[in-house]
Amino acid sequence: MNYKRNLLFIVVGFLYTCMAWSQYNPVANEKAVVRSGNMRFTVLTPEMIRIEYSSKQLFEDRASFVVVNRDLPVPHFTRQERDGYLYITTDKLRLRYRVGSNPLSNDPANPNLQIALDVNGIEEVWYPGKSDPYNLKGTTRTLDQANGDVRDWLENGLLSRSGWTVIDEREPRKDGSLSLMFEKDPEGGMDWVAQRRDPDGLDLYFLGYGHDYKKALGDFTRVAGKMPLPPLDVFGYWYSKYQRYTEQDMRDIVHEIRSRNIPMDILVIDMDWHRNGKTGETNNTKWTGWSWNRELFPDPEGFIAWLHAQHLSTTLNLHPADGVYPKEDHYDELYADLSKRYSDITADSLSTADGTIRWNIENRDFYEAFFQHILRPHEEIGVDFWWLDWQQWKIARNEPNLGNTFWLNHVFFNDKKQQGKSRPFIFHRWGGLGNHRYPIGFSGDTYANFASLAFQPYFTATASNVGYGYWSHDIGGHMQNGDNDAELYLRWIQYGVFSPVLRTHATSSSHIERRIWKYENFEQMRDAIYLRYALVPYIYTMARWAYDTGISICRPMYYDYPEADEAYRYEGQYMFGNDILAAPITTSDKGTNVSEKTIWLPKGTWYEVMTGELLDGNRVVTRSFTREQIPYYYREGAIVPLYPRIMHLKERPETLILQFAPGKSGEFNFYEDAGNSVDYDTACTFTRITQRSEKGKTVCTIYPRTGAFDGMPQARAYRLELLAREKAPSKVTLNGTATDYEYDAAGKKVIVSIPRTACDRKLVVTVQ
Repeated sequence: MNYKRNLLFIVVGFLYTCMAWSQYNPVANEKAVVRSGNMRFTVLTPEMIRIEYSSKQLFEDRASFVVVNRDLPVPHFTRQERDGYLYITTDKLRLRYRVGSNPLSNDPANPNLQIALDVNGIEEVWYPGKSDPYNLKGTTRTLDQANGDVRDWLENGLLSRSGWTVIDEREPRKDGSLSLMFEKDPEGGMDWVAQRRDPDGLDLYFLGYGHDYKKALGDFTRVAGKMPLPPLDVFGYWYSKYQRYTEQDMRDIVHEIRSRNIPMDILVIDMDWHRNGKTGETNNTKWTGWSWNRELFPDPEGFIAWLHAQHLSTTLNLHPADGVYPKEDHYDELYADLSKRYSDITADSLSTADGTIRWNIENRDFYEAFFQHILRPHEEIGVDFWWLDWQQWKIARNEPNLGNTFWLNHVFFNDKKQQGKSRPFIFHRWGGLGNHRYPIGFSGDTYANFASLAFQPYFTATASNVGYGYWSHDIGGHMQNGDNDAELYLRWIQYGVFSPVLRTHATSSSHIERRIWKYENFEQMRDAIYLRYALVPYIYTMARWAYDTGISICRPMYYDYPEADEAYRYEGQYMFGNDILAAPITTSDKGTNVSEKTIWLPKGTWYEVMTGELLDGNRVVTRSFTREQIPYYYREGAIVPLYPRIMHLKERPETLILQFAPGKSGEFNFYEDAGNSVDYDTACTFTRITQRSEKGKTVCTIYPRTGAFDGMPQARAYRLELLAREKAPSKVTLNGTATDYEYDAAGKKVIVSIPRTACDRKLVVTVQ
């Protein structure tokens, strides 16, 4: 890996964010636009061209659900008309258009519109309507009812081995909706849905990036918006189960977790928190409801305050489709407010015959009143974020072609953003391309078996092909037939360690157990959670990397190795950030306590963390792992920051552990912020850490921290661990002075401890 390039990418991305991208502008620079009759072309990058056709010449300069920014630096290109054709040529693409023709009326042998590009020295030609069998896929709305491998559910993504992809904004999405437009609020409020000026027009984006997959995704987030950084505690452990828990049950669970030294950061409150909205009763199920079930939760405000005192965040589950029933708390206030706002809407349109206020989130007046009277009271007593669960119909009732899932995510996320109190964050289903701007995703109700577990590494990594980097799965599986399988649950948790979110969950069945201390292999499960918390400094830095670059934490191997066939074939492994290759066990050992895993190791040397062995790459290996072990590897030269043992992420440890994998050179830019600040764009710090080895000497350097944020530590201690060292060093110095060290012969580690030191000091450790 080119570490200098990656450092430059982070720093440049950070500065570009701060200086130029605080606001997106959907209007392209006029110098990037080429008009020809009913056609309009916009050259966005050397590899990306927007193509519009409107017989009415009604072109769109508003943001769409997918693309929110077109004001990019104008790339070099030429335009020329000759022999009845328009030619647009960039450094990467060659576009030809028959002037005055309909671009969709194509003879493949002589198309009206075509774009040519070189892919590994071979010319590839695209024209509208051309099929692509080599698309690398994206993701899907939900894994509900998934039982094993369901890759045929996945929609197409932004990457293809063909070297080109197309975003067609007029093509219906999987739920039948369309990518509509955003109308800017003149008063600075939330952008609102609007129909296209020419509903029959063509609006597509051609992406011809060859196999430079990372650049394609980076440029996609330049036009489609960045992947926001979730709050820090999202990366901790979530306890969740759909069960009729009482407030006391949940207090007991928290006590059980804390007393057993299990780290945890989020407690999920599923749908039984609310009464049956229709009848106001507390003893039967109705999906939609907005009022606390006081039989189960007699003191919601006190309970949430208690959770916060336990350093826990919480969310409430919502099924918002059925509107607001008359027996809901604050119904009268909402009805009165809407009656005034809906000046042009009849009472019949406002509510049904039984008085139920119709769900109408596509209406701005409804949104404002509903959030003010129904949701804000819950937020004011401390509900941290919302879990938007199922939506009973997919298309909005009052706005043509509007997908409910996408729109709910847009509204809930941006409402939180406009409040400006904490970092915007929701928990929801995938709503289609552009939904990466509203993290994070809830993947739904899979079956609890090894086949479903085995599919999730591929599914999660592949979602990065549409910039959707934060899937949260039901760890352990949702629906389960038969007894609890301790091995399956352990291996699922171990996979969760190396997935974006670690959230255990299951459906409301008394025979399904998700309390890990009820299993005979409890300590192995807890050790996996300990590992997750140790990795958080690395994970959070990679989450910032995703924000800056568009490259998700979990990504397929072919991002780094696009010309290696193995990178596409070995789907059970993936890169977890820039420096860790993860290949979790997803098959049963059938009682032997040892599983084999066949892993492709790319070129280079790889450090197998669980065994401490160094393995040569550029080959396929079959390795054996006990149930305690998770297959994961450090890239040569990797520097991986770790936390010591902590119980929650509200505390910031004084000591940072730095592990150095063998290699000639390596670099890491450690990221920190306040954890839940809205201004993390600029209120943050980076600490550059490098290693360089030659002629029997390794130099590890921690540079002075740059940047600032409220509450940042002024000093910290370090524990440096140099891995795979066959013998003790002859000498270790700190800033040129001999210093003490430890040599762990069994673990083959050289350990250098640096006492608490000001973060603005440079530290140089030399090991000979």
